[in-house]
Amino acid sequence: MSRSSSVIPTVAPKRARTVLRILAGMLPGLMLALAVLPAAAQTVRIKDIADVEGVRDNMLVGYGLAVGLNGTGDTLNRSIFTLQSLTGMLERLGVNSRQIAQTGQQGSANQINQNLRTRNLAAVMVTATLPPFARQGDKIDVNVSTMGDATSLLGGTLLVTPLMGADGEVYAVAQGNVAIGGFSAVGAAQSVTRGVPTNSRIANGAIVEREIGFELGTMDTVRLSLKNPDLTTARRIAQAVNAFLGGAAARSTDPKTVVIQVPAQYKGDAVSMVTDIERLPVEPDQVARVIIDEHTGVIVMGENVRISTVAVAQANLTIRVTETPQVSQPNAFAPGPGVLPSVQGIQGALNPDQVINVPRPRTDAQGRPVVDASGNPVFDLVPQVVPGSRQGAVPGIPGAIGGGASTVVVPRTNIEVDDQSGRRLAVVPAGITISELVNGLNALGVGPRDLISILQSIKAAGAMQADLEIL
Repeated sequence: MSRSSSVIPTVAPKRARTVLRILAGMLPGLMLALAVLPAAAQTVRIKDIADVEGVRDNMLVGYGLAVGLNGTGDTLNRSIFTLQSLTGMLERLGVNSRQIAQTGQQGSANQINQNLRTRNLAAVMVTATLPPFARQGDKIDVNVSTMGDATSLLGGTLLVTPLMGADGEVYAVAQGNVAIGGFSAVGAAQSVTRGVPTNSRIANGAIVEREIGFELGTMDTVRLSLKNPDLTTARRIAQAVNAFLGGAAARSTDPKTVVIQVPAQYKGDAVSMVTDIERLPVEPDQVARVIIDEHTGVIVMGENVRISTVAVAQANLTIRVTETPQVSQPNAFAPGPGVLPSVQGIQGALNPDQVINVPRPRTDAQGRPVVDASGNPVFDLVPQVVPGSRQGAVPGIPGAIGGGASTVVVPRTNIEVDDQSGRRLAVVPAGITISELVNGLNALGVGPRDLISILQSIKAAGAMQADLEIL
C-alpha cells in the first residue's frame, strides 16, 4: 500500500527578502494613517439606554409573623401589634387565647399581656418585586424586616403572608425559613454586631398567584422609554430604527419617548421586532452636568463640562486652640497648711474638708466699717468652702490663711492662627478639560470640600457651562 505524503510549499529566500522589504516600506505609512484616524465614537445598544414602555416591575408588600426565634423576638407588652397579630392568628387556627383573660379577675387586655409571654416571634414587613411577565406558580425572592423591638431573625420561619400590590389585590404568597446576613452577640461587658440581623431574605420564598396581563406580541405600536431623557439621544434612536426597518416607522415625541409603528413584516410578532431593534448601536448624548454630594464630599463631572476664563483664589482661616495644663509642685520642705492667724482674739483653723471661717469686716447700715472702742475694725467669721486649696488671702488684713504651700494646676493655652496667606491667585483659561481643571485645583492644594465651594462660586459667576446639581 502506498503512503501519501503532503508537501508544504516554501518561498525562495530571495523572494522572501523582497516581500519583507516591501512590508517594511509600507509600515511607516500604515502607522501614520492609523494615527490620523479619528477616535471611534462610543456606542451602546438601545437595550442598555431604553426600556419598552409597559415592561416593568411591580412592588408587593405584606405583613406577617416570623416564629421560631431563640428569645430574640418582640416583647409583647411593648409591641401591641405583635400581641394582636398573635391573638388573631391563634383564633384563626382554633385556639381561643382571649379565654385566658376571661378566667382572670379583670378580664382585660392587660391580663393577656401577663399570660402570653414569649420572645420567640416577631412582627415583620415582607416586600418583594413582581417581575414583568411573571406567570402563576413562578417563585420570587422576598425581603423580611422586623417592626418591633426584636433583636435578630436568626433561625426564624416566616408564616404564610399574602403580598399585595398598589391596587390592594393579592399577587403572591410568601412563606419559608429566613436567612440573615449578620449576627449579634451580647456579653456582660461587650457586644458585637455584624451586618443587620433584623433584616433577612428568603430565596424563592413567594409563589405568584395572580398574573398582570400585558400582550407585547400583538401590539401595533411600541414605545421606547429612555432611562436618561435627552432630545439628541431620542432622535438618534429613531434614526437608527428607521435605517434598520427601511422606512419612517419611528419618531421621537419627547426627550424620553420614541414611538415605533410595527411594520407589516412584523405584524403580530412585535417581540421579534423589539429583539432586533434593541441590539442596534447608538451613540448617546448627555447634558454637561456636575453632581455634588455635600454629605460625603463626592464630586462627579461629565466629559462635556467646560469652564470659561476665570481667576480662582482659595484660602481658609484656621484657628487652633490647644490646652496643655501643667501641674505646679511646691519646693522641698515647703511649709504646709497652718492655722488661721489671731484676729481680735479669735482663733480659726482650716477644717479637714477645706471649709474655713474667713473674717470679714463688719459694716453698718450705711456700709461704713464698724470699729471697737480702741478704733480697731471689728471682724465677723463667715464660713467659706475652698475646694482643692488650703491657702488664700484674707481681705482687709495682712498675711495669708494658713501660710502653707500646695500642688496646683496651672492652665497653659496656645492659640495658632493660619490664614494661608501663601496661597496665590490662579487663572483658569477658557475651554479647559476636566483633567486640566482638576490638576489646576490640586496645584492650589484644594481638597474635595473646598472644591465644592469653588465649583459653586464658578457657577454663580456664570463661568461654568454645565448644570450644577447638589444632592
